[in-house]
Amino acid sequence: MNAISLRAFNDNYIWLIGNGRQAVVVDPGDATPVLTALAERELALAAILITHHHHDHTGGVKQLLAQYPDVAVYAPAGERLPVPDAIALKEGDRVSLPALELELQVLEVPGHTLGHIAYYGNNMLFCGDTLFSGGCGRLFEGTPEQMYRSLSRLAALPGSTQVYCAHEYTQSNLAFCHAVEPGNTALLSYMKEVAKCRQQDVPTLPSSIERENAVNVFLRVAQPEVRAAAQMQALRELNEEHEIFAALRRWKDHF
Repeated sequence: MNAISLRAFNDNYIWLIGNGRQAVVVDPGDATPVLTALAERELALAAILITHHHHDHTGGVKQLLAQYPDVAVYAPAGERLPVPDAIALKEGDRVSLPALELELQVLEVPGHTLGHIAYYGNNMLFCGDTLFSGGCGRLFEGTPEQMYRSLSRLAALPGSTQVYCAHEYTQSNLAFCHAVEPGNTALLSYMKEVAKCRQQDVPTLPSSIERENAVNVFLRVAQPEVRAAAQMQALRELNEEHEIFAALRRWKDHF
C-alpha cells in the first residue's frame, strides 16, 4: 500500500492510497486527475476522505460519486458536508477501510477551519491544510490558540510519521523559516534538497514529523532564535507559546 500524489489546480495535491486493486482518495478538489489515475492503474475507488469544506478539497466529490455511486464519503462533522449522506466524523472516531486493510484515527485539528480534521494511521498523516512542510494553514476561521494546539498535537506524533500535506508550498515556506531562524543547519540542508526537487518538478512531499520538528518554525516556537525573531517582529515581549505562534502567523501572512 502506498500514497500517490495527484496534482490539481496550481499547487494542490490529492492523495490516492492504493494497494494494487482498490484505492481511497483524500481531498479530491478535482475529479479528473483521480479518474485518470484510477483508470491508468486499474484501481476501484473504495472511499473518499475529506479534511475540511474548502472547495479545492471537495469540488470533485459529486463527479466521483457519479462514477462510483456506492462509495462512502467521510467528512468532518463540524463543517458543511460535501454530500448529504456523508459519514460525519469527530475526534476519536476511526475509519475502517477493509478493502485496503487500513484503519485511520480521526483527529480534530481546528484552526484553518473550525471543523478541520486529520486522518492518522499506518504511519501516515493526512492533514489537509493544517500542517504544511515548513508551514501551516492560514487562520480563516479559528484562533491562534486553536491552531497552535492542533499543530502541537501533530508535532507529538511519532517522528517517523509520514506527513501528506495538501499543497506544494514547501519552498516558499522554507524561505520564511530561514528569515525567522537563519542559524538552523537542518533547515539549510532541507532547503537545498527542496530546491533540487523543484528544479526537477518533483514533489517535496511527503515530509515527516521528525523533519517538521527540526525545520518548521511554527512547531519551534520554544526555540530562543524563533522567539527572539517573533518578538522583534511584534515589537513586544511574548510570554506564551501561542503568542509567539500568532506573531509568526501574522508575519507569514505578509511575507
